[in-house]
Amino acid sequence: MAIEIPQRSIVLDTETTGFKTSEGHRLVEIGCLELHNLIPTGKEFHVYINPERDMPEGAFKVHGLSIEFLSDKPLFAQVADDFLRFCGDDILVIHNAPFDMGFLNFELQKVGKPKLKQSTANGGVIDTLTVARKRYPTGPNSLDALCRRFGIDNSNRTLHGALLDSELLAEVYMELMGGRQINLMDDEIGGAGDAYRAVKQMPRPTKLKSLLTEDELAAHKKFIDDEIGEKSLWHQI
Repeated sequence: MAIEIPQRSIVLDTETTGFKTSEGHRLVEIGCLELHNLIPTGKEFHVYINPERDMPEGAFKVHGLSIEFLSDKPLFAQVADDFLRFCGDDILVIHNAPFDMGFLNFELQKVGKPKLKQSTANGGVIDTLTVARKRYPTGPNSLDALCRRFGIDNSNRTLHGALLDSELLAEVYMELMGGRQINLMDDEIGGAGDAYRAVKQMPRPTKLKSLLTEDELAAHKKFIDDEIGEKSLWHQI
């Protein structure tokens, strides 16, 4: 079933101290960017967060965020309202959404804020990992693998970073939804992509007039008759 492309959507990624909130792990970074009809608007939300705990070595190797660096950053409670205001009620686009949503809703609940919607109806989430797995069931479908598949330059991704990963994911999402060329064409014609594709596929009501002269047509017919014969495809046109 095709996914309806929302007019406004928020591409989102997070970094954390570990894999599970049930083991005491916390958010340390949120990166978001706004899309309008799949086109980045330039509006971003990015914040580092003090997790109020230590940083496991494994997590540090993934994103390179140390406790020393994060110690003077705001607590989640201090940025929650700004984050919710930026996202609004629009669709969130996330790669492996259950992971990020689990941490975000844990932090929101912890500070007495409403959880993010998880249904794709009237706001919610598009999980690009799920979309990619349906399109490419044999994988791989990691963000890096999808960047390679679509020819997206991810050479700056030596470490995970929420904002950089959101920027890469925005490009991946655009490709999963049909590609950049169609989107740019839709924008030029007012967003009416379906109408354009319908017109593009319509046959011409009458053939275009030939630019050849009568002498050239006669010479071409004689060559076909003499060299190829009556079974030529040219006689069937």
